Amino acid sequence: MYKAKILVVEDDHAIRSLITTTLETQQYRFHKAETGAQAIMEAASQRPDVILLDLGLPDMDGMNVIQKIRSWSNVPIIVISARSEDRDKIDALDAGADDYLTKPFSVEELLARLRVTFRRIQYNDHLSSEDRAHFTNGDIKIDYASGCVYFKGEELHLTPIEYKLLCLLSRNVGKVLTHTYILKEVWGSVQNSDIPSLRVFMATLRKKLERDPKGAKYIQTHVGVGYRMLRIEDQEEHLQDE
Repeated sequence: MYKAKILVVEDDHAIRSLITTTLETQQYRFHKAETGAQAIMEAASQRPDVILLDLGLPDMDGMNVIQKIRSWSNVPIIVISARSEDRDKIDALDAGADDYLTKPFSVEELLARLRVTFRRIQYNDHLSSEDRAHFTNGDIKIDYASGCVYFKGEELHLTPIEYKLLCLLSRNVGKVLTHTYILKEVWGSVQNSDIPSLRVFMATLRKKLERDPKGAKYIQTHVGVGYRMLRIEDQEEHLQDE
């Protein structure tokens, strides 16, 4: 059975040992790097399935590592950093990271993020061209070709902006999308003054998708950062941030 290969980029010995010991308990294969230069070399030579990347490296900023790797690879990158400022999370995600964890983090949280990431990889790898024309998640079904959305088998009436938002989230399911990225993709421009409008549209979309307070939560808010669509089977892996 194939076990995923993970590149751990962390210069702090104690944290690196915690991460690698945790990966060993789950039979993950892994490689280690302590600097940005080593990380880039390992990413190119070992071709990992996922990269766990600390932003505070001794030789270069982790943001530069993300940008360099993104110039030739779409490997999922989960940022692990002591930086708790929203701006740092946003910059990392906009640079191409897929997710983030803020130190200190629990072993359970790390493993949950990895499971969600691997499920997203497996889902995308097994999609046929016909499957890519449709999207199904819980009670939501999107027919991209016809532009129709169904909820529990009934057609859902969305505004053009709501439909664009839903399509963007569904095509990036499992990934945290920043306000900047969403505004650029949906509105075509980025103005901080548009963020309140984005929140309003996201709230109305949520009301249409999450009618039952006890039902599934499809859209996760990352306060001050952006939004993520969760797969229904990932519900137990994430707690609603808001």
